Amino acid sequence: MKDCPNLFFLHALGSSRKAWDELARHLAADFQIVTLDLPGFGDAVDAPDSTVEGMVEAVVQAIRTSGATRWLIVGHSMGGKIASIVAARALAGETGLFGLSGVVLLAGSPLSPEPMDEDRRQKMIGWASQGPLTPASAREFVDENIGAPLPDHHDQRAVQDLLRSSPHAWVAWLERGSREDWSRKVPCLDVPALIIVGKQDGDLGEQGQLQTNARTYPRAELRVLEGAGHLLPLERPEAVAEGIRDLWSIVSTKAPHVPAAFARVVASARVSRRMRAILANRAIADPVAATPKALSPSQLQTLRAIARCVIPQTGPEIDLANRLDAQLFAGKSDGWRHAEMPSDLDAYRRALDALAGFENLSHQAQVERLRLVAQGGDGAAVWSPDKMRLWFQDACADLVRLWVAHPATMARIGFDGFANGGDGLRKQGFERLAAGERESWEPLIEVLS
Repeated sequence: MKDCPNLFFLHALGSSRKAWDELARHLAADFQIVTLDLPGFGDAVDAPDSTVEGMVEAVVQAIRTSGATRWLIVGHSMGGKIASIVAARALAGETGLFGLSGVVLLAGSPLSPEPMDEDRRQKMIGWASQGPLTPASAREFVDENIGAPLPDHHDQRAVQDLLRSSPHAWVAWLERGSREDWSRKVPCLDVPALIIVGKQDGDLGEQGQLQTNARTYPRAELRVLEGAGHLLPLERPEAVAEGIRDLWSIVSTKAPHVPAAFARVVASARVSRRMRAILANRAIADPVAATPKALSPSQLQTLRAIARCVIPQTGPEIDLANRLDAQLFAGKSDGWRHAEMPSDLDAYRRALDALAGFENLSHQAQVERLRLVAQGGDGAAVWSPDKMRLWFQDACADLVRLWVAHPATMARIGFDGFANGGDGLRKQGFERLAAGERESWEPLIEVLS
């Protein structure tokens, strides 16, 4: 099996997994492609549960069955709402869903009720109120949702999928599913995300996305495709493929890889849901251009240079400075400080101001400067050398703690102590405790030497 991430594709209302065929060909060399028919559509037309919950559960089971340990989810229109709920469940720590790396929405239906002109909604409901869509209604739907005529084979695909859609599933989505409000159940999803819309799209176009999904995904990039309508997988497969590759390029260079064997342990029932959620959120790639929350931009740059000296990293780096800034903003710490020191945030601000320009020094000069600080021989007019020394001790501890807390680091050092029993009444614990021994379920990975 290829060592590359999985892409799970969720289609739109009245579509099927076959709508992704051309897009999948563009991406097959870089991803493991999984296209799904949602209940009520495509080859799943007879599936009994076409509610939002039923669709979500079908996708969750597909992800679990695949054994994916690094994956992105792509949702088009109706599939966008399903994708966002699945992403939320992954970040909430559900069993078998560890490894979410990013979300792509193509004119995605939001977690809140979908914006839709009510007259158009009623017209579409009427199309299937007496049975499957007719060729005339299918033709009307396609023509209303494209920016320009489709190539013949794509046009035929869109019409054929509409004609074989379950009328019950079609009406259920328009009457209930699209109106359901999941925004209160699902928190802000702070994951790498890409939202793509057609310039000619209506309710789920640029303005609709800015008012809905862009708020759910604060890190999302919004791309608007000129001349395109709503049927993006058929209208612009090349542009969509390019966007997915661009998102993965960012994710793969901003987040260390958690080895598959270790990720499977995290996803397993040996790990509690709460712990799995913590590790899932820690594994998410850091923002590309993180705006500091507690420190100033210059202070964050100085801290980032210090972090690279204290913990040199190879390959994709964990942005320890950004994570420490978020920790300071949230008022979190290891629970103690030296009595003679100010609050953690005040201490960091003073020390980083005293070290202003540190990031511009050569690596050797940086090392020598930090060695002097650690020895209590470096101070500033506003702070004594001894307080700088005490601050640096705490800073090193903070940075190391954040580094070790990342699941990729845990894999590198061979730590799986969190896998002690899951959520069951009886905790499995560990039986083999001697040095050099391991449990039968523990992954065979190359630990950091």
